Amino acid sequence: MAKKKLAMGRGLGAILAETAEAYEQNLSDNSSLVLELDIDIIKPNPYQPRKTFNQEALQELSESIKEHGLLQPVVVYDNGDGDYVLIAGERRLRASKLAGLSNIRAIVAEIEQKKMRELAIIENIQREELNAIELALSYQELLEEYDITHDELSKRINKSRTQITNTLRLLQLCDEVKTMLGEEKITQGHAKMLVTLSESEQKLVADSIVGQKLNVRDTETLIKKIKGGQDSTPKTKLKEDVKKLDMSMLEELREELALLGIQSNINATKLNVSFKSDEEITILLKKLAK
Repeated sequence: MAKKKLAMGRGLGAILAETAEAYEQNLSDNSSLVLELDIDIIKPNPYQPRKTFNQEALQELSESIKEHGLLQPVVVYDNGDGDYVLIAGERRLRASKLAGLSNIRAIVAEIEQKKMRELAIIENIQREELNAIELALSYQELLEEYDITHDELSKRINKSRTQITNTLRLLQLCDEVKTMLGEEKITQGHAKMLVTLSESEQKLVADSIVGQKLNVRDTETLIKKIKGGQDSTPKTKLKEDVKKLDMSMLEELREELALLGIQSNINATKLNVSFKSDEEITILLKKLAK
């Protein structure tokens, strides 16, 4: 049977949309869009931004694939040398290998190689499969490669400008704390506050978070004590810094509410939320429950 490829020369938006459509069609093995490929001829995407994979989660996915089969095919492109390069689905590919499969269901797409990096990044961003540091590095790479602003990137990947800016600030962390964040020993909420500290202070607070199991509020109190003990930092300046941090977080929350269609405004350090209907309250409650 002649293989049919997804013609994806219309840009990344079309690629992601057409791939998603193919996934949703619940395609059978004899579909002209889906092939059974030798798993060993599929090469990893060299531009894959994701560096860490949770081995326990991979094992769980592997067991699911053994029991139910691969429900969503991976997406690849033909490199012309008898091999295929992975575009989307690295977790599924790794888990399928772990399950001992010799073949894997795949959609073959036509795509310019120069767009591989951007597609790999955006696919991971949209699937929320990157940790905070990988995400920050991906944002930085897109900004530098395409010489665009935070606002332009926001429109391109459908994320709020504030979320992009705050995520990029995590790159100011020292390497040791970045590793702790990447390994999920500390949360992004913790990390956002650590960027205001020196490298030695970052390590001290990060170790305290892990060793004493501090929550975000406890961490904020500890940082205030550290800053309050610095003679070179007037208390009034400390209050201004805390206020700026709070305003940044409020602005991010305001933008997230706007994406849900809920109106809100910032007054000093307060966020006032206005609901037009019970439906808006229900939407917000469901979002908070996730």
